[in-house]
Amino acid sequence: MIFWILAALSFIQAAELTENKILVEQPPRITASDENATLACKYAYNGTGNEFRASLNKGADRAVEVCSVSWNGSFHNNHSNKDFNCLVAVDSHKKEVNFSLWKLNTDQTDIYFCKIEVMFPPPYISNDKSNGTVIHVKEMVRQPPPFQSSLWALMVTLGFLAFYSVLITVVFVICWWKNKKNRILTSDYMNMTPRHPPGPKNKHYQPYAPTRIHTEYRSWEP
Repeated sequence: MIFWILAALSFIQAAELTENKILVEQPPRITASDENATLACKYAYNGTGNEFRASLNKGADRAVEVCSVSWNGSFHNNHSNKDFNCLVAVDSHKKEVNFSLWKLNTDQTDIYFCKIEVMFPPPYISNDKSNGTVIHVKEMVRQPPPFQSSLWALMVTLGFLAFYSVLITVVFVICWWKNKKNRILTSDYMNMTPRHPPGPKNKHYQPYAPTRIHTEYRSWEP
C-alpha cells in the first residue's frame, strides 16, 4: 500500500515538473538584411500561467537586455533599450515571439538569447538556457540614389560638351586671325586712288590729267 502511495506521489511530482517547464527554440544564425533582422522564438509551455514576459538578451553573458514584452491575454507592454530599435510581436496561439530589429550596425553583431518567463500565478518559471542565435550584421555599401546618379551623369556630360564647344570656338578664332594676318602681310596691291577733293563735284575733273592752260601752248605764235 505504501509503495502505491509513493509511486502516485512521484508521478504527480513528475507531471508537475513537466507541466511547469518552458522550452524555447530559436534559429542558430541570422544574417541582417539591409541592417534589419527578425528573430523568431518559439516556446512550449503546458502550464496554467496567464501572465508572461519575453525578452531578448545580447552577449554570451546575457548582460544587455535589448527589448522585452509583457502580456496578459490581449494586453501587451513593450520596452526597448535606447541603443536598439526593436519591436516585439506575440502570437499566443502559435506560442511564438518575434523580435524585429532595424538600423543595426556592425558593432551589434553578437549572440542573442530569447527568455520566456511565467510571471503569474506562482511559482515563477523561466526557460532553460538555449543555444542562442548569432545575428551577423554586414557592413552596408552606400550607393547614391538613382536620381542623384543620373543627375551627376547629366552634369558631367553637359560639362564635357561645354568644354568641347569652347575649345572648338577658340581654335576657330585663332585660325581665322592667323589667316587674316597672313593675307594682310602678303598682299601686293594697295588702293592709291586719291579721294575726291572736297567741295562741289566737277564732272570734268580728271585726277591724273591736270587741266592745261591754252595760252601756254600759244606762246610761240607771233
